[in-house]
Amino acid sequence: MGIFLKLGWFFKKEKKRYLIGVTFLALTSIVNLVPPRILGLMADQLDQGHISWLQYGGLILAIIAAALLLYGFRYFWRKQIWGGAAELERQLRSKLFKHFMVMDQTFYQRHRTGDLMAHATNDVSAIQDVAGAGVLTLVDSLIMGVSTMIAMIIFVDWRLTIVALLPLPFLAWGAWQLGNHLHDAFDESQAAFSRLNNKTQESVSGMKVIKTFGQGDEDTAAFDQMVDDTIKINKKVFKWDALFDPLGTIIIGLTYTITIIYGGLLVVNKVLTIGQLVSFIAYIGNMVWPMFAIGYLFNILERGSASYDRVEKLLDEQPQITDQHADESLTADDLAGDLNYQINSFAYPDEPQLPVLHQIDFTLKKGQTLGLVGKVGSGKTTIIQLLLREFDKYDGQITLNGYDIRTIPLNVLLRQISYVPQNNYLFSTTIQKNIAFSQADASEGAIINAAKKSDLHEDILQMPAGYKTLVGENGVSLSGGQKQRMSIARALLKQSQILVLDDALSAVDARTEMAILQSLRKERAGKTTMIATHRLTSVMNADLILVLKDGAIVERGRHEQLLAADGWYAEMWRRQELEEKVGE
Repeated sequence: MGIFLKLGWFFKKEKKRYLIGVTFLALTSIVNLVPPRILGLMADQLDQGHISWLQYGGLILAIIAAALLLYGFRYFWRKQIWGGAAELERQLRSKLFKHFMVMDQTFYQRHRTGDLMAHATNDVSAIQDVAGAGVLTLVDSLIMGVSTMIAMIIFVDWRLTIVALLPLPFLAWGAWQLGNHLHDAFDESQAAFSRLNNKTQESVSGMKVIKTFGQGDEDTAAFDQMVDDTIKINKKVFKWDALFDPLGTIIIGLTYTITIIYGGLLVVNKVLTIGQLVSFIAYIGNMVWPMFAIGYLFNILERGSASYDRVEKLLDEQPQITDQHADESLTADDLAGDLNYQINSFAYPDEPQLPVLHQIDFTLKKGQTLGLVGKVGSGKTTIIQLLLREFDKYDGQITLNGYDIRTIPLNVLLRQISYVPQNNYLFSTTIQKNIAFSQADASEGAIINAAKKSDLHEDILQMPAGYKTLVGENGVSLSGGQKQRMSIARALLKQSQILVLDDALSAVDARTEMAILQSLRKERAGKTTMIATHRLTSVMNADLILVLKDGAIVERGRHEQLLAADGWYAEMWRRQELEEKVGE
């Protein structure tokens, strides 16, 4: 029953709704006592042989009236209780989604997409059942059970009631024992569902890679094995769940047996009338649901409790990147200035003993362009991640116009940055909406202008519906170069103070690259740009180029200065020039 305490915050908020629902549920249980009583009266009058057609008709009308009342009462309690359950589902899903929105990079490194989806679907549904079927089962079984027992005592016989219901405590004890096993089994089942959900998501997302490497059979075999493991775990749930109904059937069978034997003796001995025994047997029919409800209730509560614990554990996690020390008075105008890095050392949270950046020291004047080059793993993307505040724990500081970025509110800082990552993400909607993602109210002219600056406009005009063309999941219908240029158009439309391109031109040809860079220099005059790349032609016109190796700056200067230094940059420049000539 602890799950009801855990959901106390919701029931308190929705107490009016549930009070109305429980009231009509109680009225339903009370009206349910009427038909058995009428059947008993009819049986007695028939047995005595002096019932008139008028009396018979009156009793029939009374049963019909009770049925109509039951119809109305059931409508109102269903509307309130099931409506409450739907509201709980809405609030939990909203709460989880908002939580996902504020969590940082480390959270998504710990939790896989499939697992998070399982929490937001399967677990929330199990919790919703507590607020719907759980409340119904608990309240209805208690009210109907208690009111029926009272009716048995008042209208029939207290001795027969006590004897007939003797098996009932065994049902409660058995349900409690089975409930403990069910809780543990269902917890394992939900975890298995999360793993299976994640495997499905990964396989669908990586279908191109799977087919390219001819791993379809192997991936299918791995999936089938995971399905078998999940089924095996679910069988434990079904095993304990399946024991509830037989237990209830046995107890109900004993109750009927006792009633027929002992009740029959009381009728023979003239203690009860035939009508009273008929009423009692009908009342036992009303007791079937409360008896079965005990097992059903434990099932719902244990499932809901296990799921609520999983969701609460997820919601209890707090983001490491917060505005706790932010200066809320800062605005966008305060940030229009130089960008300065003074990073003595930085290591990722999961490997604090292995620094990936050290002695990163440079200043980028407002309106200048910075080029970040170096081998894979040299630290280019990490420098960008720190600016985006994906990580805050490092020795040193990054300042924007003199303000430590950790003191700038996140929403203010990130609005000043447009970021085009290595792996572009596009939504399953139209090209127009993808470009306008950061500026939903952008005009069609502004969207077209952004597409022209990223050298994408002509490609879009060749598509079936132009800017209204659907790109498919993550831009599946587009080439790699088109996806990169669409992401650049999205960033340019934002008109932010800082533009960050993280290897964002790797999938376009040299001509397109030069056209985009020329457009950027013209478009972003007076605004700051950071370009991380492997292709040196992307940064040859940068105001400052940093060559990184093992997380440290090993060369710095303009293009001409680095060529004259004849270091790694010069060697890589000559090699790329040669590759381009050979390619021609």
